[in-house]
Amino acid sequence: MHEAAILIVGAGPTGLALALWLTRLGIRVRIIDKTAEPGTTSRALAVQARTLEFYRQVGIADTVVASGLVIDSLNLWTNGIRRARVPIRQIGEGLSPYPFPLVLPQDVHEQLLIDELRKHDVQVERRTSLVRFEQDDRSVLAAIAGPDGSTTQADVQYVAGCDGASSTVREQLGIGFPGGTYSGVFYVADVQASGPAVDRGLHVDIEDADFAIVFPMKQDGRIRLVGTVREMPAGRRDLTFEDVRGTAIEHLQLRVENVQWFSTYHVHHRVADRFRVGRAFLLGDAAHIHSPVGGQGMNTGIGDAVNLAWKLASVLKGAARETVLDSYEPERIAFARRLVATTDRVFTIVTKPGRLARVVRTKLAPRLVPSLIGLESIQHFLFRTVSQTEIEYHGSPLSEGTAGHVRGGDRLPWIVLAATGDNFTPLASMAWQVHVYGDSTDDLGDRCADLNIPVHRFSWQPSMSTAGLLEGALYLIRPDGYVALADPRPRLENLRRYLAERVGYSARSATIGSTRDARRAGA
Repeated sequence: MHEAAILIVGAGPTGLALALWLTRLGIRVRIIDKTAEPGTTSRALAVQARTLEFYRQVGIADTVVASGLVIDSLNLWTNGIRRARVPIRQIGEGLSPYPFPLVLPQDVHEQLLIDELRKHDVQVERRTSLVRFEQDDRSVLAAIAGPDGSTTQADVQYVAGCDGASSTVREQLGIGFPGGTYSGVFYVADVQASGPAVDRGLHVDIEDADFAIVFPMKQDGRIRLVGTVREMPAGRRDLTFEDVRGTAIEHLQLRVENVQWFSTYHVHHRVADRFRVGRAFLLGDAAHIHSPVGGQGMNTGIGDAVNLAWKLASVLKGAARETVLDSYEPERIAFARRLVATTDRVFTIVTKPGRLARVVRTKLAPRLVPSLIGLESIQHFLFRTVSQTEIEYHGSPLSEGTAGHVRGGDRLPWIVLAATGDNFTPLASMAWQVHVYGDSTDDLGDRCADLNIPVHRFSWQPSMSTAGLLEGALYLIRPDGYVALADPRPRLENLRRYLAERVGYSARSATIGSTRDARRAGA
């Protein structure tokens, strides 16, 4: 533990994903959490396609999919009538190896990550919390309270605050967390039920004064209900499920047989002013919280973790300058702000009182949504947006060039190869690599070997052009599967210049690294 390079505060999905990626990249971590045990209940359910693509890189995507439930359909209800049923099991077909929405409760999700970390001899230190920390330009010194109440010192290279909306790391850094809280109270419940809305579909019921979503669960007859508490009973603060049996639940024709878990909560929308101060970083709910629309929160935190992990590993191993870490905040804070703005608009439409909002929800939406969502172009747009495969880093200091319709900062388009497999298979190396689609200079591989970067060539096929790729172009791919450099002509000098100027990468440092950093990284 004392040789850990990175202290991760918080063992929710974000902290666990960060620990797993860093461990797989050869970096020793210490992960602590103030709770006595992993969570047994949760609000987060959705695992998006981009998260599954990241999990594929570390070899756990198949396990995650097998543990969850693929949603078959999206159903819209009003006034007790199912107005639309749209199949969505393959809504992202051709765009991702995971073209479906997946439901996996957060507690099950966390346990899968914990089990995977255990295989790599990484254990979460429970009932252990960060008391305070101080940093200089070389290290971080943290005071940590253990289960027995005693305080010890940890000397690490970096600290990652994955400790939720009430983050100690954020508080210690003095970073503002502007935003607000939506009016009204919301409920979440796991119930055993029967009825036409208890299937493998997602059901949304919108009424004049009520709103409910039904999420399918893997266990037969079990569903997750999320809805609004329109009127708080006078003098009551602790509600029960009986208090929220409103019009929406009745119109969904749900026969609730058993309530296994019930909770009420307020919904917040906030983004931290900074995601980094020196050697300390904020990720997940410590950096951003927003409405549950679209199932984005947990997945955004995991995206933060993957983005930061490879950059920290590169710096600690001496394969990149520390300035690479400067790209974390602008890449992730820009997306967090867009996400909060988008979910805020949708959430307001769904829950806002008033005649105009009511007309939009109950009159216009039932008429327009079925016809619009039936269009393939609309389905692909929705999939790209919700699945997070549309996230791009065009404005990043690590993004450069355009080749075809693919720009530096884009996620690498997914291509099913005519022979076998796909172009995502090489991403399992979690390392820099060059992709060339179609013919290119014959000695490109030999020349890239001098840089210690593998070249993957793919025979040209029409689907590559459809995806936006340019035949014969050079695409330098980051360890997280995003395009760093898109060069219409495979010029070694351009590649070498990019790596030197933007990353500080060299073949020697990538192979060897400095003795001090390798030792501190645990490599």
